[in-house]
Amino acid sequence: MEVAEVAPRVATIRVDRPKLNPLDSHVQAELKRAAEQVTADPDLRAVVLYGGPIAFAAGADIKEMAALSYTDMVLRSGALQDSFTAIARIPKPVIAAVTGFALGGGCELALCADLRVAATDARFGQPEIKLGLIPGAGGTQRLSRLVGPARAKDLVFTGRMVSAEEALRIGLVNRVVAPEDVYPNALAWAAELAAGPAFALRAAKEAIDRGLETDLVTGLEIERAQFAALFATPDRTTGMQSFIDHGPGKAVFD
Repeated sequence: MEVAEVAPRVATIRVDRPKLNPLDSHVQAELKRAAEQVTADPDLRAVVLYGGPIAFAAGADIKEMAALSYTDMVLRSGALQDSFTAIARIPKPVIAAVTGFALGGGCELALCADLRVAATDARFGQPEIKLGLIPGAGGTQRLSRLVGPARAKDLVFTGRMVSAEEALRIGLVNRVVAPEDVYPNALAWAAELAAGPAFALRAAKEAIDRGLETDLVTGLEIERAQFAALFATPDRTTGMQSFIDHGPGKAVFD
């Protein structure tokens, strides 16, 4: 696992384990550490999650999992979910740059990002059902919140793979580009967001994500609190003064 600042205020979390980035327990622990690292660094404003040019992540290490008992998994499943949740809870925009396969845990990892850029030949899926299992790192929950329960059930029940075109159509990804453009596109998008108002972006992510976890009334209260709190930040002062002085869309944030 590598965390590197690849552009001003933008970090890449690079999953790099031959051959197709299987997400074994070691990689899971490294993901959590990487999430904690970029969360703690105030100079980093956006994150790209990348598995390299060949594959994003082809899922869990099945050979490792096959040796585990029920009691083993009772003890380890919490750490599995915690590592993915740490990525999802990074309080900055996170963009997944998806090439090749994003299957099982790989798809679940991509779901932890806020936005997803996929290669034209990328493939997504939750094939756990074919192993006599269900997704265990957020796939039944994050996927259904993103694409709706009916589409999520189709993918989880059948275990089928989804093309990049279908993923775009159902809202699983935001953009589809040529394979060689995936990482540069994600970096450019992250750099654009990194130049934005950090406090406001953090508040927006918090309001959306936390709001999805609760009912509408509570979600609106979360939004109200975040909205009001931004009036105590330099983002609000900079944005509004720029609007008054220069018109809309010209603010430059620190």
